[in-house]
Amino acid sequence: MKPPAPEPLPHPVVDNHCHLDIDRGDDPAVPVEEALAAAAAVGVTRIVQIGCDLPGARWAVEAAASYDALVAGVALHPNEAPRLADLDEALVEIEALAGAHDRVRAVGETGLDYFRTGEEGRAVQEESFRRHIDIAKRLDKTLVIHDRDAHDDVLRVLDSEGTPDRWVMHCFSGDALLARECLSRGAYLSFAGTVTFKNASALREALAVAPLDRVLVETDAPYLTPTPHRGQVNGSYLVPITVRAMAAVRGDDLGELCAAIDGNTEAAFGGGW
Repeated sequence: MKPPAPEPLPHPVVDNHCHLDIDRGDDPAVPVEEALAAAAAVGVTRIVQIGCDLPGARWAVEAAASYDALVAGVALHPNEAPRLADLDEALVEIEALAGAHDRVRAVGETGLDYFRTGEEGRAVQEESFRRHIDIAKRLDKTLVIHDRDAHDDVLRVLDSEGTPDRWVMHCFSGDALLARECLSRGAYLSFAGTVTFKNASALREALAVAPLDRVLVETDAPYLTPTPHRGQVNGSYLVPITVRAMAAVRGDDLGELCAAIDGNTEAAFGGGW
């Protein structure tokens, strides 16, 4: 059973990281029209659809071209890169997709993941990450970074390659110190349902130190469903739960936080959608 819809937000916000095409276990992906309508009904009026492999990237581009409420990000997820027989060929297609349509606003999610990929795949992950950074910079796209158990190396690669003009730490998972390190390099910090988890005190401390003009919200749906629905299938329509938790942590007025998130997302990903 999917969680009930929360109370609508007082101002529209954007879910800046979602996977509308991904099934979760025995739960098939919700039809796009239904997902968009449910989200809009609670004030989540726009979504960034992220493709994590070649089929997902193609789907994201097609969806963004078909629905006014969507824009796309395309990339090879760091766990996907070591599985590929020909990384170069795959990256050629990612670059072509990234440059094919104005509604493709981001290169991502790319980055490093040391939780699911062991030592044997890390060199390929890093090569893929560096190549994605280069694509984002050359095409003037927003870079969306996946960082799991790899904070120091993510910063090392970014410092080596140089950051694009706009970049987002997707599902920020560090503490206040990492937040400051990312912010000093120009990052937007995107917070997911994890900020509501009981054991996420360090993450809430990071949220508290982030300037209002650098905060974003996301679902990473169908994953990372916020408390009290943790473990169930997530969707963009549950963003209000996370935003209310964020406002409580920061001491922000809810409407002001929503307006800031909406404006910040436009600054990070561009407007006109």
